[in-house]
Amino acid sequence: MDAHLLLLNLTNPTLLFFVLGIVATAVKSDLEIPPTTIKFISLYLLFSIGFRGGQELAHSPFNAEILYSLGFGLLVSALIPTYTFFVLKRKLSIADAGAVAAAYGSVSAVTFVAATSFLEAQQLHFGGHMVAVMALMEAPAIIVGVMLMRRYEADDTGAAPQMGSIVQHAFTNGSVLMVLGSLVIGLIADTKQADGIKPFTTDIFKGFLAIFLLEMGMVTARRFTAFLRYGRFVTAFAVLVPLLNGCVVAVASRGITESVGNRFIFAILAASASYIAVPAAMRLAAPKADPGLYLPMALGVTFPLNITLGMPVYFALVQHT
Repeated sequence: MDAHLLLLNLTNPTLLFFVLGIVATAVKSDLEIPPTTIKFISLYLLFSIGFRGGQELAHSPFNAEILYSLGFGLLVSALIPTYTFFVLKRKLSIADAGAVAAAYGSVSAVTFVAATSFLEAQQLHFGGHMVAVMALMEAPAIIVGVMLMRRYEADDTGAAPQMGSIVQHAFTNGSVLMVLGSLVIGLIADTKQADGIKPFTTDIFKGFLAIFLLEMGMVTARRFTAFLRYGRFVTAFAVLVPLLNGCVVAVASRGITESVGNRFIFAILAASASYIAVPAAMRLAAPKADPGLYLPMALGVTFPLNITLGMPVYFALVQHT
């Protein structure tokens, strides 16, 4: 891996704001971003990346690579929770193993957004269809995680939620609906009309991302202490498994596409862990699972790992394989 590339990533202003958020919490600062503001910014980021992806897709020919990419994304999001579940259940309860497996099989939209910013810094592009791949990778992991939980743990209450409600919840989750809806709108919107909102979707994007990562830094620092009580196994899992997933997919994606940008996005999607869509679904599907485990794992360990060390590693692999 190029040391210069790693240094360039670590000095990215958006990443430095993430570090500032951690520092602010560590020194017990009263720095705070209103929850309504953060909710707006998160919706904006999803809207912007979805709309821009739709616009790119509208100007790209629909070909076999797009179909293969969608299929590959769905396959990855089903395989990761399957194998990780059997690793996790050796040390964790069935409910916790299923919830963590679902989180790591699903994707982080914020990590995806950070990855697009990384590619822009390298002056590389990715296909608009990769936004659809990201959105479609949310649901399969949730479904597989729930099915494995049901298979290996009898529900004592007899009130297990129906699979249909789990699937519906996965696809109607706010983050999934926003990015898919924005993708469709960007796809069908008139090009001249779409140019009118281009300054809103592009020019201010990195500024909003920096503020969002500032908040993520503060949230990470607050939740990390609660996570430490689970010991070294889950810490090692949260570090090693994402790196393994990202590296394997970075290499395997060459069979799907030759695009460096698309392969890098595949790698970061495989390496990321959901801390928005999956926790929302697990409240319904796995009430016995401890959010104090899978949330800090995804947000407190895997997220900063990916945006600091992970992205340069996956990018180097994509470039040299």
